[in-house]
Amino acid sequence: MNLNLQEFLEEKYEQFNCPGFIDDDPVSIPHLFSDSRDIEISGFFAAILAWGQRKTIISKCRELLQMMDDRPYEFIVNHGDNDLKPFLKFKHRTFNSTDALYFIHFLRFIYREYQTLENAFVKTVEVNDPNTENLLNLFRTLFISLPEFPHRTGKHIASPDKKSACKRLNMFLRWMVRSDDKGVDFGIWKSIKPSQLVCPCDVHVEKVARRFGLITRKPTDWLTAVELTENLKKFDSEDPVKYDFALFGIGLEEKVRFSI
Repeated sequence: MNLNLQEFLEEKYEQFNCPGFIDDDPVSIPHLFSDSRDIEISGFFAAILAWGQRKTIISKCRELLQMMDDRPYEFIVNHGDNDLKPFLKFKHRTFNSTDALYFIHFLRFIYREYQTLENAFVKTVEVNDPNTENLLNLFRTLFISLPEFPHRTGKHIASPDKKSACKRLNMFLRWMVRSDDKGVDFGIWKSIKPSQLVCPCDVHVEKVARRFGLITRKPTDWLTAVELTENLKKFDSEDPVKYDFALFGIGLEEKVRFSI
């Protein structure tokens, strides 16, 4: 790998991994909270709803949280049937009321059975797993396992088995697992190592990574995200996904520059 590219990505990582990044990004949603359970619930919803313009994503997440009285954990575990009525009008892109209600039902199951969302995610992860492939496949299996599962809602939880790059879930895991002194990612989950994370491969990241030769695979799927991550490990084997900040930030800079 090109040493100059590594230096450039390090520079851009330092530039974008800072508190100023938070306000305009969906990661601002879990930053509204201090309790770890509120952080992981709100972060989970923010990641799942993260498609489209970032401003709209943040607005829809705030709308969803307001329906939970801005107390997501308390709402998830203690809500009654009447409390669910506002969600009948919720919609963001293809995520509708049916999906919202099942996610709420699923999360209540999770907190009753596993106490935390982290426990549900990592119940099958192995210390020596090279990445989160098995974890994501098994989490989706758990997600679709409840009797009340509506078939249409399955599309909102991606998995490597489905050939997905799993962008949203990889982003969520980055938020929960990565830990540094920059103030963006939370690092509240300790059962997954940062070295096991796979880089979220959104349109900005993919475009920039292909130009830098970090991706050569033609489709955009799980193997593409793994290829990108393995190349980033050549720069930092312990924390490769930190370069998500750099690749995404470069893509945003170019989008702004070419739109002027």
